[in-house]
Amino acid sequence: MEGIEHRMVSVNGINMHVAEKGQGPTVLLLHGFPELWYTWRHQIVALAALGYRAVAPDLRGFGDSDAPPDAPSYSCLHVAGDIVALIESLGGGEPVFLVAHDWGAMVAWYLCLFRPDLVKAFVSLTVPFRPRHATVKPIAGMRAFFGEEYYMCRFQEVGKVESEIAEYGAEAVIKKILTDRTPGPPRLPKEKPFGPDPKSIKLPQWFTEEDLKYYADKYEQKGFTGGLNYYRALDLNWEVTGAWTGAKVRVPVKFMVGDLDMVYTTPGVKEYVHGGGFKKDVPLLEECVVVEDTGHFINQERPHEVNACLHQFFTKFAA
Repeated sequence: MEGIEHRMVSVNGINMHVAEKGQGPTVLLLHGFPELWYTWRHQIVALAALGYRAVAPDLRGFGDSDAPPDAPSYSCLHVAGDIVALIESLGGGEPVFLVAHDWGAMVAWYLCLFRPDLVKAFVSLTVPFRPRHATVKPIAGMRAFFGEEYYMCRFQEVGKVESEIAEYGAEAVIKKILTDRTPGPPRLPKEKPFGPDPKSIKLPQWFTEEDLKYYADKYEQKGFTGGLNYYRALDLNWEVTGAWTGAKVRVPVKFMVGDLDMVYTTPGVKEYVHGGGFKKDVPLLEECVVVEDTGHFINQERPHEVNACLHQFFTKFAA
């Protein structure tokens, strides 16, 4: 795809697939679920043309990277450790510009918290920082607040969601998730969790049949367990990060989100983002950009706006 190079890198005990293009300051792009390096196809080409080295890995458990089978291997310490090792391999540990979406943003927030020395500046798409609650574990809190059908709760039982996905097929499930613009906390009913007929959904202009096939083929080969294990390690993350309770993220940050985004429209998120809580936890937060008529997959749905935002922000920190 337009001169994008692919290679495998040994990081933190696993083999990680990396796509990259361009020369210049490194921009590291971290994808979410159920995605791949491919989610950044528009950003990689644009950033390379602007004079950056754009690097997009398949995170642990996804695509052509290794996928340990057990959920504890997907703790924040493991996945942030992968990125630390990747940064070391890219430029001897020189700090990078960081861009991340969905679960990739969660990984990026941990990286900024654990190793701020490795991040020049960070653009988070869709997911704001989530400070650790001192007494309540994540899954118990979500279950109490959103109920058993909340998607993160439904993902906890090993094999259950995998079997439901298998009934629909990878292509139908990916089509449903990537095209869904329903605001508020996502729920997966026990009956027909991904809808009555997701195969009949018409693809939006920004997501082609070719795009869908790329995702579906990779997930048919790899399965969904690696990605689901990130959710299954949420309580473990809480257990191992007690030392960071109340810690601030001290890197320059810009936040960008669609007004229809499922995270942004979840109760309490807008209040946190715009009411002072976000800025308190992330003192170097510079701006929160809300893009109208845009859903969760903003980097694919609004590539030109996202690319311009990245370049404008990173230019401020160019050496």
